[in-house]
Amino acid sequence: MTFIRLLMVSLPLALAGIAVAAPDNELPEPISRVLDWQNLSRADVSLWVQPVDGGPPLLELNADVPRNPASVTKLPVSFAALEVLGPAYTWKTELYVDKAPRDGVLAGDLWIRGGGDPYLVAEEMWKLVGALRQTGIRRIEGDLILDDSHFDIVPRDPAAFDNEPFRAYNQQPHPFLVNFNVLSFHVWPDNEGGGIRVQANPPLPGLTLENRLRPASGPCAGFQRGVSYHVPAPGHVVLEGRHPTACNGYRLNRVALPPEEYAYRMFKMLWEQWGGEFDGGWRRGVRAVSDEQPLLVHESRPLGELIRLANKYSSNVMTRHFKLALGVEVYGEPATESKGNAAILRHLADRGVDVDGIRLDNAAGLSRNNRFTARQIAATLAAARESRYMPEFVSSLALSGMDGTVRRRFRDEAEAGHMHLKTGRLDHVSAVAGYVRTLSGRDLAVVVLVNAEDAHRGPGEALQDAVLRWAYRQ
Repeated sequence: MTFIRLLMVSLPLALAGIAVAAPDNELPEPISRVLDWQNLSRADVSLWVQPVDGGPPLLELNADVPRNPASVTKLPVSFAALEVLGPAYTWKTELYVDKAPRDGVLAGDLWIRGGGDPYLVAEEMWKLVGALRQTGIRRIEGDLILDDSHFDIVPRDPAAFDNEPFRAYNQQPHPFLVNFNVLSFHVWPDNEGGGIRVQANPPLPGLTLENRLRPASGPCAGFQRGVSYHVPAPGHVVLEGRHPTACNGYRLNRVALPPEEYAYRMFKMLWEQWGGEFDGGWRRGVRAVSDEQPLLVHESRPLGELIRLANKYSSNVMTRHFKLALGVEVYGEPATESKGNAAILRHLADRGVDVDGIRLDNAAGLSRNNRFTARQIAATLAAARESRYMPEFVSSLALSGMDGTVRRRFRDEAEAGHMHLKTGRLDHVSAVAGYVRTLSGRDLAVVVLVNAEDAHRGPGEALQDAVLRWAYRQ
């Protein structure tokens, strides 16, 4: 049992009575104890607990201090997206041709105009390619031309945030983002051959995979299970290190190609699986479509479904696509970061949230510069509870002990299933916010923000658990 778990279990249940609003220097004893045991300064912590139907907060500490909320930033972004775009909103990927196909042959180029679909995963791409094949086209004699003009965003170095350019969470938004531009490498011991096997999914054509992994004895443990990942050139992946044979299987999700090259290879692979012929290459282009009717339109899953995936599993790139769609809806094409930020702040202000001092650099929370106060996040939670789309918003949050980013927290305990939460974690940042259904049947909004040295290594989560347990027992 971990130290944090032992600490939380040992907290006295006798303090489960009705709370009285506590001044900053008079925190409930279980919370004060954790602050002291984890060496967390009260100056580095913001807390807010309040009934969702209004009234004074039950707990408040440094509520107006701007702090980095990490992925809790996704709450105001997804709330604005739901209300402005609506849960039925979809993204469209459009396919155009210069010449009408004849006798199953497209004697020219195929244009794909990306619309910013945040969930164009392999299954959806399979449907898109299949629908194209079902138009009667059998052979494409031209090239694939990718129109990415729907987004006008400044390219960022994926290594700039934390020097991890191939991590899936650092993937930048793209209007034709296929399968998140991610490859999944399945690593497992070869019991017959005595080595380590690796398989890439999807098996994109032209991908070079160098397996230099060697078997190791000992338990299935260690950073990345001993697997070191390198991309000496786009599409050339090297895996090396010593992987424990005690591991039944390990998956490593990483980026290896620019998004356009990934999309082209995926299209080519799926097109051939559908029985089509295509030997062309790819290039970028801008198609002035005006009133032209596309040959085919692929429609995404609705926002009401996608927001659950983005919030429960904290998808950075999906949330950033939500923001860009907001910018287009409010201010028109093309999508830009500044339009998206302005649309979010404007909507929060319209819903009664004091946006003064909010700094929204990265919609997913993958930033050192984002700043919200606990009061502002709590006001967002309160506004969301009054929204006509409240059920969609609340159900998008991870359910304690059951799914998403909190599936392992409070598992098999009384608190399991009583909390809808969004977590946030960066180096030296730990945060959680959401709703707690108490033992007495009340619904509380809870916000915990910790910006302190090494808060992400355990102290922040220990404080989160203490506050959440205390709130549950009110």
